[in-house]
Amino acid sequence: MKSLENRLKTIEEHVKSDSIKVMIIGLGSVGAYLMDYLISRNDPAISVIAVGRDAAKMQMKVNIASVAGLIRGVNRSHVYVEGGVDLNDVEAIAAAIRKYEPDFIVNSSRAYPGLKYGSISWGNVRAYGIWTPLSIRFTKNVMEACEKADTDAVVINTSYSDAVIPWLKSAGKAFPDFGSGNLNHLIPRMKFAVANMLGVDDFWNVSLMFAAGHFHDVCISKEGHTEGVKLPLKVYYRGEEKQLSADDIFAACSIPMPVDQTRNMMNASSNYQIITAVIDAIRTGEDQRVFSPGFGGNIGGYPVTVGYVDGVLGARIDESVFSFEEMNKADRESMALDGVEDVRDGMLIYTDHLIEKAQNAFGVTLPKTVAYDDIDKTAKFIIDEIIIPQTEGK
Repeated sequence: MKSLENRLKTIEEHVKSDSIKVMIIGLGSVGAYLMDYLISRNDPAISVIAVGRDAAKMQMKVNIASVAGLIRGVNRSHVYVEGGVDLNDVEAIAAAIRKYEPDFIVNSSRAYPGLKYGSISWGNVRAYGIWTPLSIRFTKNVMEACEKADTDAVVINTSYSDAVIPWLKSAGKAFPDFGSGNLNHLIPRMKFAVANMLGVDDFWNVSLMFAAGHFHDVCISKEGHTEGVKLPLKVYYRGEEKQLSADDIFAACSIPMPVDQTRNMMNASSNYQIITAVIDAIRTGEDQRVFSPGFGGNIGGYPVTVGYVDGVLGARIDESVFSFEEMNKADRESMALDGVEDVRDGMLIYTDHLIEKAQNAFGVTLPKTVAYDDIDKTAKFIIDEIIIPQTEGK
């Protein structure tokens, strides 16, 4: 694929000409929420293309979001449906990309839809990395299609990007530019916590510099602690650094959340934030900050700045407060707790501890390493040997 900077240059031209196309691949709950948020932006420059297998099912979701948006007076976007696209068929995905030439592609597909994987893994093995082969299963097809179509789009991945994007990069494959969700779900909780600790109402004026892998998104959100790992964190209010206890902030992040598909409002919002960060950077000329797992093919999650340097639009890991080495070290510790020892040379490497826990909890033996060419086989093994036995009769 072309460099991110070259693709952003094309998107810059389209934003300035008020012709922005967002393609959503897989219109499940994440995709449907994202479509609704894009419609609610009330921006006539934005068109949305929904891509998937079942055109009739997708059209119903488009209809309800479009009508609801128009009732609220916020729908100025056109939405198109491209059905008959099997995500196992790389050429079919590539054909859809060629047809619409999108500026943004959001991969919101799931290899096993309708199930929150963590509902099985957190209580049993206290780790999410076990599902990485499922998370990458369709992402690799989408990225192969992007390469075939020679797209100029910025690609955003929604599923476990902390390990999925590095896996693709380490295998020498095209990889998504941004990951959504995960780390980005934790940042707002922390902002609310800081505002409460400072006794201020304008929580939107709280800002953070922070890095962590997926394990800590879950552990802090559910339990309010870091499992003994020191994470890089600095807190600011109205631009002034505040000295607050990190442990107190993390403890206050454990707030009740639903466990059904309404949780995907957060992931959809994360996708929306990345898209609008690029658009707003172009329209305003001001830097935008997002928190993205897997950015640049790096394991774990990082603060990322989208903006201009010497007149060229780009995106880069923000090292203005913490060095990449500091953040990467914390991310790797976090991912190891999530069951991912490393991702290198096209291989996912599980931790020995996860393998032992999976054997005890599910009676299955995970391979120590999963090669890129074995992704589909391993994903099927996980579905057949773990997911189906754990969900039968439920």
